Amino acid sequence: MRLFHFSDDPNIAVFEPRAVLVPSVRPEGRDWLNGPLVWAIDEFCSPMYFFPRDCPRIMLWRKPNTSAADLAAWWGQRDCRMIAHIEWAWYERFRAETIYRYELPVAAFDDLGDAGMWVSPVAVTPLAVEALPDLALALRDANVELRVMERLTPLREVWDTTLHASGARLRNAAGWNG
Repeated sequence: MRLFHFSDDPNIAVFEPRAVLVPSVRPEGRDWLNGPLVWAIDEFCSPMYFFPRDCPRIMLWRKPNTSAADLAAWWGQRDCRMIAHIEWAWYERFRAETIYRYELPVAAFDDLGDAGMWVSPVAVTPLAVEALPDLALALRDANVELRVMERLTPLREVWDTTLHASGARLRNAAGWNG
């Protein structure tokens, strides 16, 4: 098991807990997730962060209970482990960005049991940092297919399927909130 944090900053010596910039509505008793924490992602889910920080994206992957109908409608004949969707408006930034993958000590974190997310309430010193200067290549190496679309809005209904769907920075997607 490996845990990572991704940043556009190559010089982070210590990750200090901090509150999220845009608080999310949390289930009862989980408001503390908007408070000061260090966030990490597990290795399987880490391709969700092979993007510029504010780039809106939707990631899909199969689950054990994914239906044949949902595979036919949303997945097709692909043999990749995930499909990543971004908008053309973000493509040049995606191609030009270098992201830094920080490996973090697993012992410092607690598993949230949600899409590979882990949190620590204390400062964490990274074990290593690695530059990802070609994000398309990083996705390919992780067996993730990249789909570039005019808008992400045609994917709104994927959350009603048996596939796993994760969205990030969708507030920045064209037409998402309107």
